[in-house]
Amino acid sequence: MPLQNRDIKHKLRILLHADKIGSVSKTYRYFGIGRSSFYRWRAAYRDRGEAGLINAPPIPKWHANRTAPEIEEKVLHLRRKYHLGPIRIVWYLERYHDIKVSDI
Repeated sequence: MPLQNRDIKHKLRILLHADKIGSVSKTYRYFGIGRSSFYRWRAAYRDRGEAGLINAPPIPKWHANRTAPEIEEKVLHLRRKYHLGPIRIVWYLERYHDIKVSDI
């Protein structure tokens, strides 16, 4: 947590410095940061306040090609109740539910 607080304070100090001197280009040159980083921080700060300055991973929570939760539940049900392996689960879902999934 202290590392996050330090990062937030650093970014906030940069943003306040830019407001104080009135020159964005001088600010990001003085602090040695990229222009795109400065504008991204400023937009995040305007939208969400200090919470927008927290370093967060740039990855989505769910993968785009993720199997639908309903299909996952069917697979888990077949695995728990009937102890089927991957090839039989693929065969069962395709034959009885017309669902095509990979056995990998």
